[in-house]
Amino acid sequence: MEFKHYTVMKNEAVDALECQSGKIYIDCTLGGGGHSELILQRIQPDGRLIAFDIDKEAIEAASNRLKNYNNLTIVNSSYIDIKQTLANLGIAKITGGVLFDLGASYHQFNKAERGFSFSKEAPLDMRFNQDADFSAFDVINGYSENDLVRIFSEYGEERFSKRIAKKIIEVRKAKSIDTTTELANLIVNCTPHIKSSIHPATRVFQAIRIEVNKELTNVKNTLNDVLDLLDIGAIISVISFHSLEDRLVKNLFRYHSQKCHCAPNQMICKCPPPKLELVNKKPISASDEEIKENPPSRSAKLRIARCIN
Repeated sequence: MEFKHYTVMKNEAVDALECQSGKIYIDCTLGGGGHSELILQRIQPDGRLIAFDIDKEAIEAASNRLKNYNNLTIVNSSYIDIKQTLANLGIAKITGGVLFDLGASYHQFNKAERGFSFSKEAPLDMRFNQDADFSAFDVINGYSENDLVRIFSEYGEERFSKRIAKKIIEVRKAKSIDTTTELANLIVNCTPHIKSSIHPATRVFQAIRIEVNKELTNVKNTLNDVLDLLDIGAIISVISFHSLEDRLVKNLFRYHSQKCHCAPNQMICKCPPPKLELVNKKPISASDEEIKENPPSRSAKLRIARCIN
């Protein structure tokens, strides 16, 4: 299957980085290489780009697309390893900026055997990293009822979490739940039929994907690591695709851009100076033209901050 990936808010996200020759940039989620290609075009002749991805199919496709650029280093690793990777490369500071595109790719969702989509018959998988041992199958067939309720509620904001979790436990007593369509049909059959444009399985599938790939934990930890790596003036550009990610980014940016975190009754402030300056206080959304061309981009939100200390 040809690797297909639509680059969401390509110009907006890369414009935010204010790319310059001679500086170091990081693309934490290489994907199909759309953002990376535009960064590379703008940092010629002396800029450098380090791009991370754990998906070998993405790396293969992007490597071919970007083969003519000699100032690119592609790392087959998760962005959670950014500190160690940059140390291994002899890079002490990110002098230009770093871009996170936190969405799964079109290719991942539409390649049936990857198991991300409830509309395609496939094994329960949902791993970004195909070499990982833990998959959606392990969540659905191994987690306790309470843990299923927790992830469906927290990561999917699913109102029928208890009902769905109870049904999963009941069904798997007889046999394991093996495929995406088995799980999707179970969800449809055990929840009220509410008129909605969103499929009843959408939130549960999102929750499982987040759990399998530890998405929120990884984003939070890595953003904190990146703050230690940014040179003054360097920029963080983050595209998120659901409210949980966006809230996490928003809160972290806001915290590190505030001058004081003292309790109201504390007389003398001893807080360190803020690390970040918010470039945009409200998130940037995809244009109407882009949403028309690529409907999933309607949920994308871009937040930008600059290192000032």
